[in-house]
Amino acid sequence: MSKTANALGEYLRARRELIDPALVGLPVVGVRRTPGLRREEVATLAGISADYYLRLEQGRDRNPSPQVLEALARVLRLDEIATEHLLSLTAARPAARRPRREVVPAGIRQLLEVINVPAFVESRSFDVLAANRLAEAVSPNIRPGLNRLRAIFLDPGEQALYEDWEKAARGLVAGFRASVGSDVGDPRIAQLVGELSLASEPFRRLWARHDVTALAGGTLRLRHPSLGPLELRREKLPLTDTGGQILALYHAEPGSESARALDLLRSAPDGEPRGVEAG
Repeated sequence: MSKTANALGEYLRARRELIDPALVGLPVVGVRRTPGLRREEVATLAGISADYYLRLEQGRDRNPSPQVLEALARVLRLDEIATEHLLSLTAARPAARRPRREVVPAGIRQLLEVINVPAFVESRSFDVLAANRLAEAVSPNIRPGLNRLRAIFLDPGEQALYEDWEKAARGLVAGFRASVGSDVGDPRIAQLVGELSLASEPFRRLWARHDVTALAGGTLRLRHPSLGPLELRREKLPLTDTGGQILALYHAEPGSESARALDLLRSAPDGEPRGVEAG
């Protein structure tokens, strides 16, 4: 098991507190002192004893069967990705150790230079490991040595880029949980979580929810300081045999204003476009 004291119990408790009792058919009588489901209610709905469920939350039993975890996943309304995350938190599935220094494959570095869209490689803890000029022109925080999670919570300039910062931050935290899985006790990951927990109340709130979402593509809506509004499609492609590295690509719908804005980025040798002309 990782150095985390009770990852399974923390996750169960966080998800339990997010479930509306009415959602699972329980009558709500009077005022509840705590949010969500009670422990005994989760146990009853999952078909296990209240004492056994208490042991799971308290970390006194860290190796429940997959059948028990899947029953709890149904009660807690977990989707497929969140259920996989729950299963990964048991003592029977320790996280593999990875080398401390991450190296981006040479072929991927070459691809970043020749591909004609903003692109970068990030680690499983969202450190930017490599990026092309177009990616850095979209955001100065997309460059090697910086961490995207740290940037979105601690850099006001990065926050101002997003049309809906709260949604972007929530998705990034949930994706971070999916990426690191049960390995939150890794010293480098624990240090990042600790730093952000102390420095950012929004991060503390989102981290406490234990949301997990797939590392997948989506739409990115930005307010670029030089180009104005940008609507980009984000793709995330896992790189095999790299310990969890991801190749991220941003592209725009052909013929759109955002596509023309990216053309300005490509044609600006200094990476400082003057902006999209009106009309």
